[in-house]
Amino acid sequence: MAVIEPLLRNQYRLFCESRRIGDEAAAWQALEWEHILSQPYMGAHLASHWHMFRYAIELGDAREAAGQAMRFLLVPLGSLTGRLPAGNNGRARVSAFEPMPMPSALEALIEAARSRESGAARTD
Repeated sequence: MAVIEPLLRNQYRLFCESRRIGDEAAAWQALEWEHILSQPYMGAHLASHWHMFRYAIELGDAREAAGQAMRFLLVPLGSLTGRLPAGNNGRARVSAFEPMPMPSALEALIEAARSRESGAARTD
């Protein structure tokens, strides 16, 4: 989680900034990436769906809000069984069970964070 936690915080910060300036597409992308990053960590995973749920409510998107409410129930089950679809963006418009390709830009962020972490570990 040490490598992922700063990335999660940054995605939430990007969401907040995009929301503040009214860039809905960028806000959703940040939430989707937050979801992808959080999947292996039940608490963070639940938080990502909470953020999506709140944003859907704010936008008046009942379909998305309902989908996020359903995912609150699925997260613990998926975490306990280890059946979390890698790369899934967590949105209501996609299957909660279908793996998706990892966005290449997000993959690059993860690799850069891992490289920084391993470099820092070598210098300690």
